[in-house]
Amino acid sequence: MVSVDPSEYQLEFFREMGFLRKEGSRCREAFWTLNPEFSEPQDAPCVEYWFDRVKSVPGMSVGEAREAFLSFFEKHGHTRVPPRPVVARWREDLYLTIASIVVFQPHVTSGLVPPPANPLVISQPSIRLEDIDNVGITIGRHLTSFEMAAHHAFNYPDKQVYWKEDTVRLAFEFFTQVLGIPPELIVFKESWWEGGGNAGPSFEVAVGGLELATLVFMKYRVVDGRYEEIPLKIVDTGYGVERLAWFTQKTPTAFHAIYGRLVDDFRSMLGVDKPDDSVMWAAFRVAGFLDPEDPESLRSYYHRVASATGLDTDAVKTILTREARLYSVLDHTKTIALMLGDGIVPSNSGEGYLARLVVRRALRQLSLLNAEAPLVDLVERQVKFWMRDFPQLRENLDYILDAVSLEEERFREVLRRARSVVEREIKRKRKLGVDDLVRLYDSMGIPPEIAAEIASSRGVVVEVPHNFYSLVAARHRGPEKVRGYGFEEAKLPRDVVEWASGFGETRRVFHEDPYARSWKARVLGVRGRYLVTDSTIFYPTGGGQIHDTGLVRVNNQQYRIVDVQKVGDAIVHVAERDISAEPGDEVEMEIDWERRYAIMRHHTVTHVLIAAARRVLGRHAWQAGAEKTEEKGRLDITHHKPLTRVDIEKLENVVNQVIRERRRVWEELVDKNVAEERYGFTIYQGGVPMEKKLRLVFVEDWDVEACFGTHVRNTGEIGGFKIVSHSRIQDGVVRLEYVAGDRVAMYARELEERLARIGDAVKASRGQEEARVRGLLASLEEARADLKRYREYWVKMVEEAYASRAKEVQGVKILAVESIERDRRTVQDILRKLTSRHEDLIAALVIEGEGYTQVEMAAGSTAAEKVDLGAVVKSVLERVRGRGGGRGSYASMRVEGRLSAAELEKLLAEAIEKKL
Repeated sequence: MVSVDPSEYQLEFFREMGFLRKEGSRCREAFWTLNPEFSEPQDAPCVEYWFDRVKSVPGMSVGEAREAFLSFFEKHGHTRVPPRPVVARWREDLYLTIASIVVFQPHVTSGLVPPPANPLVISQPSIRLEDIDNVGITIGRHLTSFEMAAHHAFNYPDKQVYWKEDTVRLAFEFFTQVLGIPPELIVFKESWWEGGGNAGPSFEVAVGGLELATLVFMKYRVVDGRYEEIPLKIVDTGYGVERLAWFTQKTPTAFHAIYGRLVDDFRSMLGVDKPDDSVMWAAFRVAGFLDPEDPESLRSYYHRVASATGLDTDAVKTILTREARLYSVLDHTKTIALMLGDGIVPSNSGEGYLARLVVRRALRQLSLLNAEAPLVDLVERQVKFWMRDFPQLRENLDYILDAVSLEEERFREVLRRARSVVEREIKRKRKLGVDDLVRLYDSMGIPPEIAAEIASSRGVVVEVPHNFYSLVAARHRGPEKVRGYGFEEAKLPRDVVEWASGFGETRRVFHEDPYARSWKARVLGVRGRYLVTDSTIFYPTGGGQIHDTGLVRVNNQQYRIVDVQKVGDAIVHVAERDISAEPGDEVEMEIDWERRYAIMRHHTVTHVLIAAARRVLGRHAWQAGAEKTEEKGRLDITHHKPLTRVDIEKLENVVNQVIRERRRVWEELVDKNVAEERYGFTIYQGGVPMEKKLRLVFVEDWDVEACFGTHVRNTGEIGGFKIVSHSRIQDGVVRLEYVAGDRVAMYARELEERLARIGDAVKASRGQEEARVRGLLASLEEARADLKRYREYWVKMVEEAYASRAKEVQGVKILAVESIERDRRTVQDILRKLTSRHEDLIAALVIEGEGYTQVEMAAGSTAAEKVDLGAVVKSVLERVRGRGGGRGSYASMRVEGRLSAAELEKLLAEAIEKKL
């Protein structure tokens, strides 16, 4: 811990209550207690777990513990705030909600936006995967999914809510009055917290060896290792709901307290025998000392349990390892349900990557348990167990089960191809390091344990880090690049960006009136062909919408605008040539209206389409990318399987229905908190703006999104909609390309012209093209069948030639034949068949070309042991003009002019005699 002024922890509350400040005799950590007999701060790893002997209220379930916490703080002036999804849709720099404070980052914590209430209380489902490999081993100290109950207060310079005194007092009252813990058993350990660029002193609250809460007082910003005090000081607390349930239920593991009857259900489904209670209670007692990252600590753990139970250490290790795998399956299946229930689609990138990681680790645990229960059945049990607590699980049940089933099948496919992939890797490198294991997992999905097993069978020893999945998860916490409001960094020279940054906000007439075709503005600055004005009707590239083009006129000169970019709040117009103007000059602007209107149609229909996708495909459909141009629109959405023709028809029908209904489209500026509360986080489909007020685009009773773009005023203006292509661009993401308005008619005309060309090509009259093509396909199949028979007959004739006239030279037989087959791949296939049947044969097929002769040669296994065809070809090419090569049992060459099979046979015989 950093060096902290002790006064940070000296509270009037402690003095009033008679708390003593002590320092652990072994752990050397300072703590506050009412108990003069405590010599340690009463949390792991300073002491063993003994909270099973601590008096408290009767056992609470997770739901009861959650409600007790929320109700207590509501009664003490806190507003209850609903939890957010486990996928951090409001964050561009983080995939998963890892703590309650994430809910308020960065908008509230930066001071940009006020909190939804102050003070507030929340119980936030959270997911952390950095310790996924430790889940189960520590009998409950580590979980991938958990609820962080928290009360937060945001203290502004002009508005103080409460700070350390009230925070600690409230915690003390909650633990004593609600949980019924004796005051003298509660310990407040001095600590220090850092995360997300902030820091501050904290207290860790522990009872009977178990840490129940952390009370953080966020007051610093960390800049280059220095601590700078910030004006907004935040009370950031975290109470483990599952730990509260564990503490009150006094069960040997947290999993028994969290999952109740599901523990025995899973035990039965997975075929895991129940261990003797004495083993689990012995493990409970010493688990607090366990450091799962330290092999020696693990050995000591097993040894101490063995000593306490009288069992053999190996037997204890076997029992506890199986229990840990059972508990990890319980934990992972709940996490999978929560992730998919909040709309994550398993994939190879982003939050989908993390969902797949949990799925595959769960499948691996099932394999290690030799369990035959399908993962989807286990996840379904979790959904039914938790759906009262998390209604989204019930609402998205079909998708959850469908996605898990598909992931199971994909994992089986990974395992089917794993051996060939790993063996190829070993052949290339002869060893596999951690980076290789990570690459095999990232790119191919091959679990490290499987790679190690395959490598071992080939005599290559591979060491798999015990925390492999934790390492991989840590590398994928958030995106490398933050996209903000859908605006990329301005594509302008650096000096121009620096120059433009000096201007204030450009008035956005394109927002005030997107139908404005012309406008008059004043020059603020000119730099070569770059122009900044006080206002503009030109839309800059951003939000997935391409920039406007058009003309500007200034000082009797006309300039073509070819690009428009946003730099901060200033908008930069890029002309084809240098602009001659001075600040204050009047500028006449005119956009290419037909182009803009086509873009507006494509942008509005994109909003209609993403809402249609969520209705047709499921709530997991989320925008993964978009582009709106004059020619077409493009939308990438998350979806777990390829789209079918039925899916496409449904989407088109729904979108066109919305167009026919002529729904109103409008924009409003709405406070961020109000927008999220009313419309949810689907408003962030196109990005998360760092603004106090969000510009929301409404499609009446259909869709609401934060959006910077320009839109039509009524869906009827879209005119029509047609999907022109769809594809799976990556695992878990499908791409739709579509046209709207008069572009639909243009697309139909293109199809008609294409159909007409097809009709001309197949000599079909108008309307008879399909029948004609079907007839041609039937004829083609007949021709292919005939060709197959001819090929088989020809191969038979070649084999007869082998028997009757193959020439023997130096113990191998030579046969050269004029080939009636011109396709090189087919010729190669025929040669492989011939030489596999006749191992002493060197066969050459001669293909006559335009002014050249192509020769393909293969040797059977016996012949190849005696003759290297590469050397033979080299020898032949000394006699004829051409080029070629090969090695071992296969070679080819291309000879100028005509070379007959008989001539080739003679050359081959001479070359072989020469070589042998």
